[in-house]
Amino acid sequence: MSDLDLDDLRAELDDFARPEKPGGRSPREERIIAGFEEIQRFVDQLGHAPQHGEHNDIFERLYAVRLDRLRALEECRSLLSPLDHQGLLAGAETAAAVPAETMNDDELLAELEGAAGTADITELRHVRTTADKRAAEEIANRQKCEDFERFKPLFDQVQQELAADIRQTRPFELKAEIRPGSWFIVGGQKTYVADMGELFSNAQGRTDARLRVIFDNGTESNMLMRSLQRALHKDEAGRRITDPSAGPLFSDHHADDDEASGTIYVLRSKSDHPMVVQNRDIVHKIGVTSGKVDRRIANAKLDPTFMLAEVEVVATYQLFNINRSKLENLIHRIFDPARLNIEIKDRFGHPVVPREWFLVPLPVIDDAVAKIKDGTISDYTYDPKTARLERTAQNSRK
Repeated sequence: MSDLDLDDLRAELDDFARPEKPGGRSPREERIIAGFEEIQRFVDQLGHAPQHGEHNDIFERLYAVRLDRLRALEECRSLLSPLDHQGLLAGAETAAAVPAETMNDDELLAELEGAAGTADITELRHVRTTADKRAAEEIANRQKCEDFERFKPLFDQVQQELAADIRQTRPFELKAEIRPGSWFIVGGQKTYVADMGELFSNAQGRTDARLRVIFDNGTESNMLMRSLQRALHKDEAGRRITDPSAGPLFSDHHADDDEASGTIYVLRSKSDHPMVVQNRDIVHKIGVTSGKVDRRIANAKLDPTFMLAEVEVVATYQLFNINRSKLENLIHRIFDPARLNIEIKDRFGHPVVPREWFLVPLPVIDDAVAKIKDGTISDYTYDPKTARLERTAQNSRK
């Protein structure tokens, strides 16, 4: 049975089931309009008219057949033209000359068999294209990775970096790059792209390549890049694992799916404490907040953390995808040799030692943030004598 037979049968059943409504559109007209509106929603979501082709989703193929029929029938064109704001009926002159796609009868019937009892054919969410089936097969058909000992330390390291928030997992998107060295989670397993062959154009004219993919259970697959992409896209729990970097620190470098984490702020105190007055240009408080900086410092003169004095903001850095507390600890550890050792008394006369103030010039703080951003900060320590970041001894020889 072809697509057209199934559509005709459904039309007859719909017409039989619904009585004519006096003074309004007939059930057939309503069905035609409803079917056309489904196609319009498809175009709104995907940005193109439905197309034939075995590699496409079965719903797209059914919509393509339906659109061909609507274009070919004068009755349908007359009814739908006022609603056709997307110009979908423009191919009416040639549609009749183009034979509608006929799917493999056995395959189509097997795929549609699960539709019995569903209210709408569009509820067939489980139906997969041949390409989807091929992707699932390539994921399932694995072999033992004979040199897995080479890769096991990498899997262990990635797990540790995920636990430490050095890496994060994100929902997989089709635009996400698949390349050697990239990490994913598919089918509940961490997945490493170890190698990629030469790029080529597949039957649909899309770029593809053969991959060597290693899984955390000690197996591997020589699968196509498009197959891995499809498997990740179809897996509701599919994830990509981000690279191990501090992430974009500045607001003009973040991607659409990055999540704001907070702000690094650098403050200068207006305290009249002799130590502060003498070194005001290099006495800075460095902190991280998830809220607005002006709100954080609103009551500075009442807060011992701010030395019970007004402050001014001299620098801020917007954070994205960063663990705030761990980053703040990192910054404080870098500048710990220059931590200000000062004691003040709170309004009750109790001694207080503010802990987040440092004797560090602002340009050095800028330099530290830049090195956190590019991932090289671990190679440096702060030297209070030279007032700058110096390479550690083991890295100075590189």
